[in-house]
Amino acid sequence: MAEEKRFTKATWQIMEQLLEVDDLEEALSGSLEIIVRTLQSEAGAIWMLDPKTNRLTPLFHIGPADISNISVENGIGIEGVVTKTGRSIMVEDMAKDDRFEATVFDDNGLPTKTMICVPLNNLHDIIGCVQIVNKQDGSLYTKEELELVEHMANLAAITIDEKGLIVDTGEKKEVLAVLKDVTREFVSGDTVLKVLKGINLEIYKNEFVVVLGESGCGKSTMMNIVGGMDFLTDGTLTIEGRDFSHPTDEELTKYRREYIGFIFQAYNLMPNLTAQENVEFIAELVDDPMDAAQAIAKVGLAERAGNYPSQMSGGQQQRVSIARAIVKKPRLILADEPTAALDYATSIEVLSVIEDIVKNQGTTVMMVTHNVEIAKMADRVVKVRNGRIASIKKNMHPVHAEELVW
Repeated sequence: MAEEKRFTKATWQIMEQLLEVDDLEEALSGSLEIIVRTLQSEAGAIWMLDPKTNRLTPLFHIGPADISNISVENGIGIEGVVTKTGRSIMVEDMAKDDRFEATVFDDNGLPTKTMICVPLNNLHDIIGCVQIVNKQDGSLYTKEELELVEHMANLAAITIDEKGLIVDTGEKKEVLAVLKDVTREFVSGDTVLKVLKGINLEIYKNEFVVVLGESGCGKSTMMNIVGGMDFLTDGTLTIEGRDFSHPTDEELTKYRREYIGFIFQAYNLMPNLTAQENVEFIAELVDDPMDAAQAIAKVGLAERAGNYPSQMSGGQQQRVSIARAIVKKPRLILADEPTAALDYATSIEVLSVIEDIVKNQGTTVMMVTHNVEIAKMADRVVKVRNGRIASIKKNMHPVHAEELVW
């Protein structure tokens, strides 16, 4: 009886919030607070779908996990599946539920144990979902609690439909490259290994984007496809509006030479050439390169220009590889674990150079790394999980390289 009274009180409070609404956003956030408080939960969020980008972003969230500025693709993850299918989901134990992997809450400091996620259905369309996470006492959510959240979500969706709420998560930056439904499969005998399972990602001009993910998740394969070092199985890759899904050998060579700069973990310098000669060798491949000495100076190695790789430290060699990348004046630089073999101080030196490239040369840098601290520098952080884009987070205040600590 006490439980029934508590739910009845919450229902009336939500109805007062939503049906007598003056400020729609205030009413929605207030309703979320009522649900989280009534269900004695640790966190909650209202996710809204932007139909133009087909991505969900949290309109409001409560709890210790900061999921602001994160977006997930419609159909991916619990939030996306609920919004795509229009069916509620109640998870009793995330660790044992093989339908889903880690959630955005897990990724941002709140381990998810139990969850309710219900669609926002305005009788015409599914426009998002409501998500409630973790009972504070560790108990499981009940069917009655699920129904309460569903009732709140229905009221919220109808109110949004009546009052109007424009959700626009589209980036205002100019698009450089687009991956659309990209898959990559490797066939070995009768076995087919699906590494990428439908990647959708826009890469913008003059941004620093960091790609995170566990080993084997597909992040390097995705970057290699963008760089023309691997080929997609299905889907499309568009570069500045031009379809580059299945380039000819001639197109591929021209693209890699003139459009892309590469920075690898292993440096890949030619040992019998000096630092400047390594850079000059690459400069000769393009029509309008930067002066090699200027490129060496930009990475702070003017005094080491005549040194051979064996006469330089690992960090200095990596900076030469960066000079080699920028000498072509590429539109996009791809960096695969560029600091993995370096100590902390040397890593900061290398990252400072990369930061300067984005800021002062207008070049896009896409970096794959295991180091989550580096993500704080990025304009956007893309998390890859099991061959898909798990989430994209826009950093409102990227930090400088020298501010990083690990």
